[in-house]
Amino acid sequence: MRDAIELPAAAPTGAPRSPLLARHGAVEGEGPDAGVAAHYGDPLREQRLVCEGLAVVDLSHRGVVTVSGPDRLSWLHSVTSQLLTGLAPRQSREALILSPKGHIEHDLHLVDDGATTWVTTEPGEAVTLVAWLDSMRFMLRVEVADVTADWAVVGEPSAAESREGEPLAWRDPWPDLVGDTAAYGAVAGHPGHDRRWREVLVPRRELDATVGDRDLAGTWASEALRVATWRPRLGFETDHRTIAHEVDWLRTAVHLHKGCYRGQETIARVHNLGRPPRRLVFLHLDGSGHTLPDRGAPVLLGDRQVGHLTSVARHFQDGPVGLALVKRNTPVEVTLSVSGISASQETVVAP
Repeated sequence: MRDAIELPAAAPTGAPRSPLLARHGAVEGEGPDAGVAAHYGDPLREQRLVCEGLAVVDLSHRGVVTVSGPDRLSWLHSVTSQLLTGLAPRQSREALILSPKGHIEHDLHLVDDGATTWVTTEPGEAVTLVAWLDSMRFMLRVEVADVTADWAVVGEPSAAESREGEPLAWRDPWPDLVGDTAAYGAVAGHPGHDRRWREVLVPRRELDATVGDRDLAGTWASEALRVATWRPRLGFETDHRTIAHEVDWLRTAVHLHKGCYRGQETIARVHNLGRPPRRLVFLHLDGSGHTLPDRGAPVLLGDRQVGHLTSVARHFQDGPVGLALVKRNTPVEVTLSVSGISASQETVVAP
């Protein structure tokens, strides 16, 4: 176990700075979330508004990639962890691109419009993703493009099903799959069953007009809600050696019965025969103090390090919360500590 996670560098994301940073009270984010607002003056109120369906989140720093051509779905099916053949228009999937050894390299949010597959990625990942996809095209009838400069993403709560006339959007599959514990080895009682989320694709030049006078929430709000629903994020819950089993990504981003793809051997071997070396846990942090521990801080059991903090936030109902990767054999019932702050755990991935 290393002492701390490798934090993402505070590099340019490749997307233009959002025009919504000109809105009243906007405070720009840092690191991976630079270029959009961290908050607009009241992060806890913003969380409540998002949960009530009354606010949207500027996610225009996310990358946007298009894959067009008649072979696009069968090709993406062959190079990712997800079943994509026969994907109907406006249906969403989450998929991973893995290394040959099964380590997570990219997390893809995909939705197809019948002619083009649209992919949104973590900030700064589109250029690398497009380069890799281009290297895998061979003689297939597909075209890959980074359209981040022309298209933006807005996050918002959504209804369970797509309605006629709605804009093209990726819908998070997390709530629909939270009860399937037998197939994935995850625990019951997942808190995300009633939190539906979508990423709406908007022409970048129309971003300000599309949001209009709707209330805005920053990434502090969306990150707190992500942590509270145990949702992993690339570059936060992952490092260069993370496998999908450790962070509960088998649930939404891996199809366990599809054909061959890069990294499948590790997925199958660990799922059928082994156990992942680490597991994701949700932490309730003692809220009696006024500061939060830093991401990457060691997670201790007594004086012994058993993991590290991957995400941390202040939730409007639950107070200080976090996600952490810990050694698989860390007892589930013990209280841990992070930077001198006591942390009780909830199991996300069963040991």
